Amino acid sequence: MDKFTKLTGIAAPMPLVNIDTDMIIPKIFLKTIKRSGLGVNLFDEMRYDRQGNEIPDFVLNQPQYREAEIIVAGDNFGCGSSREHAPWALKDFGIKSVISTSFADIFYNNCFKNGILPIVLPQEAVDVLMKDAEKGSNARMIVDLEEQTVSTSDGQSFSFEIDPFKKHCLLNGLDDIGLSLEKAPAIDTYEGKMAQERPWV
Repeated sequence: MDKFTKLTGIAAPMPLVNIDTDMIIPKIFLKTIKRSGLGVNLFDEMRYDRQGNEIPDFVLNQPQYREAEIIVAGDNFGCGSSREHAPWALKDFGIKSVISTSFADIFYNNCFKNGILPIVLPQEAVDVLMKDAEKGSNARMIVDLEEQTVSTSDGQSFSFEIDPFKKHCLLNGLDDIGLSLEKAPAIDTYEGKMAQERPWV
């Protein structure tokens, strides 16, 4: 998993509330167990019409937001089913951080396990960030994980809270496998000891 330290990028405004995981990645695309390739179907039913043509009004289809790395969203982002494909699709598209007033718990935790930083801020702060995101590709937000701040293109800054352990994992690029591999020497020592003491196991 890539390390997340400081991100300067385009933010796409998505003021809808209750954006659920089926909107993020519809169930028809859940057949794969690969983390890659889902970005093209991110928000599929909102991005494309029934003939597969892009819907021009959808924010991520607009030229200024095609390279967005941040989403500023309405309340309760990631609600619905617990599918991990939702953060997979976001990450594959290029989204590295989502900002909202609240997230569904399972989606929130799945983001950290896939290298995405979900940020919870008060409504007043999200309103300011939403307005800044509406400026398009000329406005670059700064998400600083080490300092735990989000800054608008004109320098207005907001602090956010984050669990220290989750912060450590993102800063060091550690998913569940990475955390286990940190313990590899201790695991090897234990396995060697068990092989001597209980060779029949």
